[in-house]
Amino acid sequence: MNPSELAALTTEAFRPDLADIDRLPTAEIARLMNAEDQSVPAAVATQLPRIAAAVDATAARMARGGRLIYAGAGTAGRLGVLDASECPPTFNTAPGQVVGLIAGGRAAMTEAVEGAEDSRDLAAEDLAALRLRADDTVVGVSASGRTPYALGAVEHARTAGALTIGLVCNPGSALAAAADHAIEVVVGPEFVTGSTRLKAGTAQKLVLNMISTITMVRLGKTYGNLMVDVRATNDKLRARSHRIVALATGAPAPAIDAALAATDGEVKPAILTLLADVDADTAIRLLKETDGHLRAALER
Repeated sequence: MNPSELAALTTEAFRPDLADIDRLPTAEIARLMNAEDQSVPAAVATQLPRIAAAVDATAARMARGGRLIYAGAGTAGRLGVLDASECPPTFNTAPGQVVGLIAGGRAAMTEAVEGAEDSRDLAAEDLAALRLRADDTVVGVSASGRTPYALGAVEHARTAGALTIGLVCNPGSALAAAADHAIEVVVGPEFVTGSTRLKAGTAQKLVLNMISTITMVRLGKTYGNLMVDVRATNDKLRARSHRIVALATGAPAPAIDAALAATDGEVKPAILTLLADVDADTAIRLLKETDGHLRAALER
């Protein structure tokens, strides 16, 4: 991207009114920065219909066995990797069901990898290694909407027949035009000129939270707002599992302990054994028959 193209991006615009922030008291800088951040949720709100449409399309494919794959460079790539890595403990997703790709690979999580974000071909290679399928969803994430790695990912995904989403923070971008679903969260100039880890990064994190969380809600990974597919891998999560069963059922602690023991610590069948008064094997069968949707299983 040449300097004139960079200057045309709203996320790269210079704010003269902030030109002297280094002369201000720390508390005043913090106040100004906080005021800037308050504009981000409003920018996300303008895109809610587009986010909802993208989520419904994603959930439909994941219900058929598809995967959710994020692709980005720098901050955008790191946020995708972060969101993907939090899905297994939160929603008990299968390995590889939600994937984060970052230009330059895992090394790029902590340091820049020379030229990686400038390569469309690298994105295609990374997706080809995943053996991309038509039921997969690829989300290209780029503040500018012009990052070659994110663009290459979306373009390759479209040739494979996969669903594509472009998450950008500038209007009228190449990435938005290339994707089946464009989500354009225009946050304006950054507090520190061009530092898109700030408002743009916050906006991307909010939208990625929505995409993964609401998709999992649609897939039956929650019961109301309870994480009934949480994977209890430590003491904190085991305590949370117990609390979730208590909130869902109102059962006394001994009954909850017995239900969780009978279901090998799995929250969803434990709830079903208590609310439907069935044994663990029956609860597991009912959940399998309803594709893991607890409400549907309770109506059987």
